[in-house]
Amino acid sequence: MAHLLQTPFISSSSSPALRRAPTLRRKATAPLVVRAKIREIFMPALSSTMTEGKIVSWTKSEGDKLSKGDSVVVVESDKADMDVETFYDGYLAAIVVEEGGVAAVGSPIAFLAESEDEIPQAKSKASSSSSASAPAPAPAPAPAPAPVESQPEKVAAPVSTAAAAAPVVASSHPASEGGKRIVASPYAKKLAKELKVELGRIVGTGPMGRIVAKDVEAFAAAGNVAAAAAPGKSAVPAGVDLGSVVPFTTMQNAVSRNMVESLAVPTFRVGYTITTDALDALYKKIKLKGVTMTALLAKATALALIRHPVMNSSCRDGNSFTYNSSINVAVAVATDGGLITPVLQDADKIDVYSLSRKWKELVDKARAKQLQPHEYSTGTFTLSNLGMFGVDRFDAILPPGTGAIMAVGASQPTVVATKDGRIGMKNQMQVNVTADHRVIYGADVASFLQTLSKIIEDPKDLTF
Repeated sequence: MAHLLQTPFISSSSSPALRRAPTLRRKATAPLVVRAKIREIFMPALSSTMTEGKIVSWTKSEGDKLSKGDSVVVVESDKADMDVETFYDGYLAAIVVEEGGVAAVGSPIAFLAESEDEIPQAKSKASSSSSASAPAPAPAPAPAPAPVESQPEKVAAPVSTAAAAAPVVASSHPASEGGKRIVASPYAKKLAKELKVELGRIVGTGPMGRIVAKDVEAFAAAGNVAAAAAPGKSAVPAGVDLGSVVPFTTMQNAVSRNMVESLAVPTFRVGYTITTDALDALYKKIKLKGVTMTALLAKATALALIRHPVMNSSCRDGNSFTYNSSINVAVAVATDGGLITPVLQDADKIDVYSLSRKWKELVDKARAKQLQPHEYSTGTFTLSNLGMFGVDRFDAILPPGTGAIMAVGASQPTVVATKDGRIGMKNQMQVNVTADHRVIYGADVASFLQTLSKIIEDPKDLTF
């Protein structure tokens, strides 16, 4: 989150004479004059890697009166959408970056006037501001100090979406209440256009009632599509315009940068076959209590990492590595806009039932783009599971800043030779670990996988 600078306004009547006032017997009686307070709303930094943000929607319109703490705008960072609130009372005088626009962190996106009389002055400042009118690839350098009485103040800070109340389904959703513009994610708008769905009829389940892609899909699936695809043509997935060039979203740009950065790390891969009969039986027994297979795998991985701390280490500067004090298992999740890795923090210390509840909460927040930075950027070991799609084996790319990632394939019935020389049938899955060879060696991975195999093949410790 951005550290927001708050610059106090100082009277323009201050002078050397007034500074010598303590030497006089009589106090100065002239009133302090405070200049008009025109403040800029700046693009906040919502994560440590964010260099620019995209305006998803303005929840207020120009001329609206604002109170301290009101949500003003929804900003898309590299991993999540977050509401931004105002620190001051006043009027939203001028919007300089419209919905869908991109601005560098720290650049102005709107102006706030303290009173209605100051709105024209704020609009004049906005019209002279050109730095926020076009996307910027990097944060703008700090501007030179302005006269104290007219220096803009940063007005906005992200509101914790975790504390936001759950949306309530109603006949008219908050995103379009009062006849104002409908608040929907860019992808939801595109999807609604493709499916010929009227956004005004959809109840949004995103932050502040914002309509997200899953709302559009659910509405369309209920039989509310205005026009069906023409018969005789090949079916094309919704939202796909064949032949079109689609720019990266903010999240896709972040994923792209991370993947390119990962090429600088020397990695190697080790595969292993694990029998899952006992794990499958345990899952069948406790899944009715809300336990997910992801939580079981994360718990098993965390218990193995306790015995092999080097697998939980990380090398960030190329000259040293850190034995991380916490075991935070990140698990890759596919969303509408790209890939994100929600983190199960302290997975070794939390029971599998609590871990499952936490995982469901994180997935819901990830798909609604409501994750907080600490919920996706603190992983120390990563799991990527494509087993639910029937994939039997694959390799994963190592996320920057971590030591290893494990790719998990599907558990499948396999004909095997038993110890007594007979032929039998067992459920087995393939796992492949990609590791940073500057820190982790082949023997380290092999030993870790042996431990993980023993835990999964005798999973009694997973439920304690």
